[in-house]
Amino acid sequence: MNRIALLFILFLLITSCHTSKKNATSNQWIQLFDGKSLEGWRAYNGKALPPGWGVVNGEMTFSTKMILEKDYDYKGSRDIIYGAQEFDNFELVVEWKIPPGGNSGIFYHIAEGYRGIPEVAPEYQLIDDEHYTDFHDITAYNKSIGVVIDPHKLQPLQSTGADYAMYPPDTTQKATRPAGEWNETRIIFTEKEVQHWLNGKLIVRFTPWSADWVAKKSSGKWGLSPDYGKFKKGYIGFQDHGSSLWFRNIRIKPL
Repeated sequence: MNRIALLFILFLLITSCHTSKKNATSNQWIQLFDGKSLEGWRAYNGKALPPGWGVVNGEMTFSTKMILEKDYDYKGSRDIIYGAQEFDNFELVVEWKIPPGGNSGIFYHIAEGYRGIPEVAPEYQLIDDEHYTDFHDITAYNKSIGVVIDPHKLQPLQSTGADYAMYPPDTTQKATRPAGEWNETRIIFTEKEVQHWLNGKLIVRFTPWSADWVAKKSSGKWGLSPDYGKFKKGYIGFQDHGSSLWFRNIRIKPL
């Protein structure tokens, strides 16, 4: 075998190894929940899971019924994060279910050290659009943030699929399944565009850190939260808002 042929074969081997390594690290799904344990998950700003979270019937579950009497005085955050790895650009898929009147959220690019996750991380809103206000009076809260038309009603920026308090979902594409049924969320984040999908339909798209994004942040709810949305890498997390929650088939693919 001559020298040129040998060098060519060596080049092919190196290229093949590099491609395989790249695909293994950037094009494969990572399971964040195996249906058996909550390994890798912990409280925001904490070292262990907060009371109320566990695995029931292969589903990541929060329930006040699972909070023991000794944990009633727990003062830490009940929101949880996948603390084993941070992500920048990604595609995240989560199946979720909430009860009537339920409320939660999916956060990304979470940084710790703040009073709470919403202060710093964008949120894909999860809520019972149809019946939330049957259980909760939000009039005073909405008035406090400047809502003057129908403050007793859930606002578009507060509804399922919204980039909470920033971008509302496209109601012509949105098809939320009722409380008590499973929904599928897909979040695709790149620095060029963020996409929110719900049950196979694209319902929100925007450009992060664009002039439009900055204007919405500055003039809305996050005007007094200077670090909101500024981080380009961070943890994935779920919000406990006092209602029972169920999650399954949680996976992420770095992009």
